[in-house]
Amino acid sequence: MLSTGQLVFAIVFIIIFAAVIIFAYQKDQKMHRKNFGGVKWVGIFFIIFLIILFIIKFFIKN
Repeated sequence: MLSTGQLVFAIVFIIIFAAVIIFAYQKDQKMHRKNFGGVKWVGIFFIIFLIILFIIKFFIKN
């Protein structure tokens, strides 16, 4: 189990870490749009590919 001090540290760390990540992302948002504009399509096709694999696995098992 975690002690009270460890739990407080973990919560504070997560909040500060998330704030820093959000600030850094907002600062570089224009560059991200330029360099990673098509990455959403890669993610969509990856998810479709995984769904197809699960469907094939389901039909092969039954």
